[in-house]
Amino acid sequence: MDELIRQVFTAARGMWKYRWLGLLVAWVVTAIGAFVVLSVPDKYEASARIFVDTQSILKPLMSGLAVQPNVEQQVMMLSRTLISRPNVEKLVRMADLDLKTQSKAAQDALIDSLMKNLQINNVGQDNLYVLSYRDTSPEKAKKVVQSLVSIFVESRLGDTRKDSNTAKQFIDEQIKTYLAKLEEAESRLKEFKLRNIELQSADGTDMAGQLSAVSAQLSQARLDLREAENARDAARQQLQAEQAQNADITSRSLLQESAMSIATPELDKRIEAQKHSLDDLLQRFTEQHPDVIAARRLIAELEAEKKKRVDELRKAAMANPAPVSSNSLAYQELNRLLATSEVQVAALRARVAEYEARFSRARNMMKTAPEIEAEYAQLNRNYDINKKHYNDLVARRESASLSGDLDNAAGVADFRLIDPPRASPKPVAPNRLLLLPLALLAALGAGLAVTFIASQLRAVFYDARSLREAVGLPLVGVVSMVMDDSEARQEKSDLKKFLGASGGLVATFVAGMIIFSMMSGRAG
Repeated sequence: MDELIRQVFTAARGMWKYRWLGLLVAWVVTAIGAFVVLSVPDKYEASARIFVDTQSILKPLMSGLAVQPNVEQQVMMLSRTLISRPNVEKLVRMADLDLKTQSKAAQDALIDSLMKNLQINNVGQDNLYVLSYRDTSPEKAKKVVQSLVSIFVESRLGDTRKDSNTAKQFIDEQIKTYLAKLEEAESRLKEFKLRNIELQSADGTDMAGQLSAVSAQLSQARLDLREAENARDAARQQLQAEQAQNADITSRSLLQESAMSIATPELDKRIEAQKHSLDDLLQRFTEQHPDVIAARRLIAELEAEKKKRVDELRKAAMANPAPVSSNSLAYQELNRLLATSEVQVAALRARVAEYEARFSRARNMMKTAPEIEAEYAQLNRNYDINKKHYNDLVARRESASLSGDLDNAAGVADFRLIDPPRASPKPVAPNRLLLLPLALLAALGAGLAVTFIASQLRAVFYDARSLREAVGLPLVGVVSMVMDDSEARQEKSDLKKFLGASGGLVATFVAGMIIFSMMSGRAG
């Protein structure tokens, strides 16, 4: 510590030797600093405050119907990216700042300067933004802030509309694509159904179910046929027994005529009924329809049965000339029952034949049914996927439209200009009352630095220890300088002059500060 103090005192004695040089430098630097501070042009600040109201009653009302935009995040991102080069170029044109710039370099320099001086700050967390700019002209600063406010408000609305339109255009293109796919899938499904119309059923059962149903119907028809045949045989046996009991020739003749008259009308009625039924079927189906084919087959069988019955009755009448009693009620009833049984048997045979054909066709189709059903399932799956995507895209397009209308609606994000652009009446920069004392301190520092450098350039030893350490030789002795009275008076006079000059520097600076402060107060 003592060594440090000794070195400080040694340096101070060396600097004292060049005190007048340091004082001169301080005066010059003070004058230059004061001139520079006073020559800096005044800058005026223009500012505006904008409040972004993001709370709207439309948001809860439209919840679930439209995509809710994150307005706070959008506005915050906009505030951070507002001072970009394209926006600043637009601001230069809006504020007519490019009228005095003739070259491209001058325009670039103007844009760079604006990007450095423009400021946008978020005050707290209340969506309150302050836009400010400083310039030597208060009118120019105000015009710049006005243009910046317009860009701040219009940029978000323009970007929102652009994003909404882009989203809707993209969704419309996708809807057209999926609509074409959906129509193509519907066309393939229609062609498949027309090509495999025989495999379709009203209740939607598959081929296995249809085969099982046809098999059950065939079994039931065969059972009904056996029952009808048994009933017919029983009626025929009873009729033969009745005929054996009647020996009268006249009665047999009458019975023969009665049998012929009874059997033939029943078959004719049945044939007529089947023909009416065939006419109804032809009005609804084609000649190749299974029901039409079955009806024609039944009519042919009934006509053949009628012909056969007539021939049998004629042969029986000719072979058995026994008298027939047409007046017997039992005979008439048995004959009618036999005719009815014959018609029923014929109808059931036709039904069994039809069901057997259907069963055969269904069994043959079962061989290709798995492949056809797999193809149908694939077509249905593709159709369902395309339909689902199409419906989702249509719903999203409506949601995008509602979202765009919601985002552009009044009150969703309301920009309120709290403080319109206004330039400060007093300059806000530079702060000369602060810069001038700093200039004085810089001048004093420069003077001390000059004296220190000068003392180091022309070093002088002020004690024996420093000399001995520097040369590394033993020191024999030291001769002290003794000043007489005139030299002492001269030394005191020089000290007074130095202190006066130093005090004059400080006094002059303080007086200048007071005068400048008074002038600034009057100007304000």
